[in-house]
Amino acid sequence: MSRVAVFLLFISTIVRATDVQYCEENAEYDVKVKEVYISPYPIVRGERANFTISANTGRGISGGKLVIEVSYFGWHVHSETHDLCTETTCPVDTGDFLVAHSQVLPAYTPSGSYSLQTKMLDAQNKELTCIRFSIDIGSPPSVADIDM
Repeated sequence: MSRVAVFLLFISTIVRATDVQYCEENAEYDVKVKEVYISPYPIVRGERANFTISANTGRGISGGKLVIEVSYFGWHVHSETHDLCTETTCPVDTGDFLVAHSQVLPAYTPSGSYSLQTKMLDAQNKELTCIRFSIDIGSPPSVADIDM
C-alpha cells in the first residue's frame, strides 16, 4: 500500500458524520439536529470516543440533560444521563450550537454495530429533541493488521 493511500485511509477514519433519524418522524422538536460527528470511526474499544452533535435551536436553553440509550442487536445494554451544561456551554442562545460528549469504552465492549438514541431535555424535562443513529465498535488494530 502506498504512503498516500495509507494517509488517505488514516484521514477517512478520523471523523465521520453519521446518518441521523428523529425518534418521531413528524415531531416538532425545538432543537433540530444537523449532523453527528464521531471520532475516531469506527470507534475502538478501550480508547476514547468523541461525539459532536451539530444542532440549531429556535429558543434559548438554560439547562437540562442529555440521555443516551444504547442497544446491541436490538437489546438495551446501557443508559447514561449527563448534565447538558457539561456537554455544551449554557445558556444556549438561539441559533447554532454544538454538544460534545467524550468517553472511553471498556476494553471488554463487544465489537459490532450499536444503535444509540439520544434525547435532549430542558430544565423542566421537556423533550427538546430525540435522535437515533448507529455506531460501529471495533478492536484496536494489531501490528499484523498494518501492511505498508
